[in-house]
Amino acid sequence: MLYFLSEFSTDINILNVFRYLTFRTGGAVVTALLVAFVFGPGIIRWLKSKQGYGQPIRSDGPKTHLVKQGTPTMGGVMMLLGIGIATLLWADLSNHYVWIALFVTMSYGFIGFVDDYMKVTKRSVGGLKGKMKLVAEIAVAGIATYWISRVSVPGLAGHLAIPFFKEVLLNLGIFYVPFGIFVMVGAANSVNLTDGLDGLAIVPVMIAAGVFVIIAYLIGNTVFANYLQVNYVLGAGELAVFCGAIVGAGLGFLWFNAPPAMVFMGDTGSLAMGGALGSVAVVTKHEIVLAIVGGLFVLETISVIVQVASYKLTGKRVFRMAPLHHHYEEKGWAESTVVIRFWIIAFILAVAGLATLKLR
Repeated sequence: MLYFLSEFSTDINILNVFRYLTFRTGGAVVTALLVAFVFGPGIIRWLKSKQGYGQPIRSDGPKTHLVKQGTPTMGGVMMLLGIGIATLLWADLSNHYVWIALFVTMSYGFIGFVDDYMKVTKRSVGGLKGKMKLVAEIAVAGIATYWISRVSVPGLAGHLAIPFFKEVLLNLGIFYVPFGIFVMVGAANSVNLTDGLDGLAIVPVMIAAGVFVIIAYLIGNTVFANYLQVNYVLGAGELAVFCGAIVGAGLGFLWFNAPPAMVFMGDTGSLAMGGALGSVAVVTKHEIVLAIVGGLFVLETISVIVQVASYKLTGKRVFRMAPLHHHYEEKGWAESTVVIRFWIIAFILAVAGLATLKLR
């Protein structure tokens, strides 16, 4: 919205600042942060008044989690509010990629909200039926991926970029939409599986979003893209504003989610944040890099797959409990120890993912 003020910069020189992507990205970070700070306490009070006993705690989970009973869920609402306001305020709203990212984020947030609402009202950890939830996620991702393919330049539409190789593109053809669906749905559910401890998921989300601020900015700039010998994606730079909004909203949410958490993000937040990262990765042609940058989410997902497969095939469990963070809790690690060490892993993987820009 504010971007259009730059059209009057010839008459009012100071308005030229709204042309700068770095300035608007910084503005999005601050705006999303302030929205979370201002509206967060009210949202938490409202959630408490509506939810009563808060998010249901799994009876088969770590016993230490029973003290969390009564903490409200759906805290992702404050992040969605911050991201939405900040993006609409600071991004170029004529950019298709901005609307695609918002569409995926808000749609996944709505799916998660319905799931959380059913858990709270029914006092059950079941929520929305798994198949119904998955179908909805696939439908949103399918629409978004098809939309991306329609607005991308012909040379990039339907192609997959391979890291470590200079401008190597693999034409996926009819498999591009299914691949995009896999990335977005996979990212959403990976973040959802990671969201099990106070602050565990949101910091890696912010780290990944911060990396994609840089990637989107560089990929959307012809000079930097040519220098780094990566594929230039016209218009992708605006997603730096969107990713900046994720960072700001995440910081604001973490203020209330820090141990002991005053609120949980729930599926409302975890599905939305994962879907947001997945959509940005597809637009910027860095889907494979997302698996590195978000490697912690991948590890958590693999631990669940391995646990289920092992139990069904052999009747034995590989981990004491899955996802992976529960395994270390069961080994006696304090919750804060698990969270901080996982943050460190997320940071290291994010740096490794960022390094792929130069290693060509």
